[in-house]
Amino acid sequence: MPQILMVKTSSMGDLVHNCPAVTDILARFPEARIDWVAEEAYVPIPSLHPGVRRVIPIAWRRWRKQLGQRHAWQEMGEFRRALQAQAYDFVLDSQGLLKSAAVDKLARLAPGGRIVGGDARSIKEPFAARFYDLRLPIKWSRHVVDRCRAVAAGALGYDLDTPPRYGIQAEPLVADWLPSQPYAVLMHAASRPPKLWAEEHWVALGQRLARDGIVAALPWGSPEERQRSERLGARLPGSFIPPLMDLGTAGRFLAGARVVVGLDTGFTHFAAALGRPTVGIFCDSDSVQAAVFGDAFCESYGQKGAPPSLATILDAVERALAG
Repeated sequence: MPQILMVKTSSMGDLVHNCPAVTDILARFPEARIDWVAEEAYVPIPSLHPGVRRVIPIAWRRWRKQLGQRHAWQEMGEFRRALQAQAYDFVLDSQGLLKSAAVDKLARLAPGGRIVGGDARSIKEPFAARFYDLRLPIKWSRHVVDRCRAVAAGALGYDLDTPPRYGIQAEPLVADWLPSQPYAVLMHAASRPPKLWAEEHWVALGQRLARDGIVAALPWGSPEERQRSERLGARLPGSFIPPLMDLGTAGRFLAGARVVVGLDTGFTHFAAALGRPTVGIFCDSDSVQAAVFGDAFCESYGQKGAPPSLATILDAVERALAG
């Protein structure tokens, strides 16, 4: 019975993309015991996978701002003890960063465990590979999900001969602020301005959905995003702006959507992983290597510096709704 620790701490989309590796392992080793280290804000994602026994939260994003405070050091000590409470046969680092390598080293203080990750040419921070016992060559051209799967396959010695399956699910949300009619989630927000799609396009998309009786949901995560939601909502009668949600609630909100149309953000990939029809809009990233996919209709359009046209997305949404 292999004991395995997955190290994929952030960000949201990265954790979503790592879930198929858990499914792969359990398909070959049904008795495997799998734990996962995740940044505290993202703990709900691996928790949705029934094959993950324990999620160990890490709060590095918060701790690094509080290094002069005693409670932060106390929490770091508690994290180390939680990490070392179990001896692992394999520590699978699909993050490829120095911060994840530091977690790997802490895990090694427990008995046993081979640390496995990409080699120096295959990860974002090549120096982190020095901490691995097994360094795997993984082509950058592979889809991000397959890159994660390759770490587990290389460590445990199996071939990737099956399609990826996320293995996560969430019950649709029930809340008094949700509309009675079907809703589409329009993920218009992104971390950087070059990733944004024209607001006029979002309005036209919302108007098209309204003709089918589908109201537009306009989520937000910052004051600036809230303002954009309000601008769009003012031009889309019947649309609604959800309250700020924790990640667990957001997953259930996405699970109830008729369709999700979104920029290349973690929430868009999360929706696809939850089996919702999803259309990805890529304005500043690669729609091939990071394409959205899942068990329902999923298509991605656009490239860095070449956003997809409104007509392209409207056509994709038509097909998503017809599926």
